[in-house]
Amino acid sequence: MADQVFWKNKKVFVTGHTGFKGSWLCLWLTSMGAEVSGYSLAPNTSPSLYELCNINSLMKESVIGDIRDGERLKLALQSSRAEIVFHLAAQPLVRESYNIPAETYATNVMGTVNILEAVRSCDTVTSVINVTTDKCYENKEWVWGYRETEPLGGHDPYSSSKACSELVTSAYRNSFFNCMPNGRKVYLASARAGNVIGGGDWAADRLIPDCITSLLDEESIKIRNPFSIRPWQHVLEPLSGYLLLAEKLYQDGEAYADAWNFGPQDVDAKPVEWIVKKLCAKWGATADYVVDPNPQVHEAKYLKLDCSKAVSELGWSARWNLETALDKIVEWNKEYEQHSSIIDVCYRQIEEYSLAMR
Repeated sequence: MADQVFWKNKKVFVTGHTGFKGSWLCLWLTSMGAEVSGYSLAPNTSPSLYELCNINSLMKESVIGDIRDGERLKLALQSSRAEIVFHLAAQPLVRESYNIPAETYATNVMGTVNILEAVRSCDTVTSVINVTTDKCYENKEWVWGYRETEPLGGHDPYSSSKACSELVTSAYRNSFFNCMPNGRKVYLASARAGNVIGGGDWAADRLIPDCITSLLDEESIKIRNPFSIRPWQHVLEPLSGYLLLAEKLYQDGEAYADAWNFGPQDVDAKPVEWIVKKLCAKWGATADYVVDPNPQVHEAKYLKLDCSKAVSELGWSARWNLETALDKIVEWNKEYEQHSSIIDVCYRQIEEYSLAMR
């Protein structure tokens, strides 16, 4: 679990800090006393967790910029004097990648190149985590989890671009960061998380946001791929892994500069329809769903992660099972519906997660 003493006064740079995961990460980091700077496009949904929690006011510096603008990114990183970098900026949607493949590759591949080039020019950085996805693996639709040594691939532009981002990470680690001038050391890891869910996600074409939007509007949920199985996990699960990995990189980098999976236990890899039924039951009597009969673009039907490496070598493990994750999502959105203080809700859930034992 994240060490509050370690993070106090640490200078941290987060790309993609205005997004769903980035916002939760900034809330957690600033709650522990870290000095956080960020670089990202403006929030691409309204409402957004970033704006609801006024995260800008919590940060040392927030730069609204495009990850494809390498020079501006470099200046922002140098200005932050960051020691630790979390790279989350991305085009994160499978279905959208079919509509904008070139932009997806430019953002997810060259964006990775740009942040790693910026790190090379910033002499304060010692530790970097590139956040990719479970979809970076060549999906064979098999029933066991993918390990970090499995072949990379991707049927769709999003998955392929994230596999490319992993290859860029490995190349920079071996070509530059393992042999930097003047004896400087930069330890670079990648983190591959499962399907992340939680309060504050309004992205289009994602299961939980689509469900919540329909529930709040008192409309039937429409689901596209009811039998597709994913490693669902609350957003705080992988974030706890990223924080722990960053601590290890900072303290004993060489042993941890590698690829890492962060996902739920096997029992929490469930079909889409199972998730929707549970969510409807937890929401209340007015909730229901229908299956969209229209043809859909290709998405993997079966995907699981093997997280044995993170469990055994980092001492990390998931704390909230899927039932609890769905409870927290319903709780969060009921509070939002009642116009509660969202930042207080987030802080409370972070505290509850930190105290939880599975």
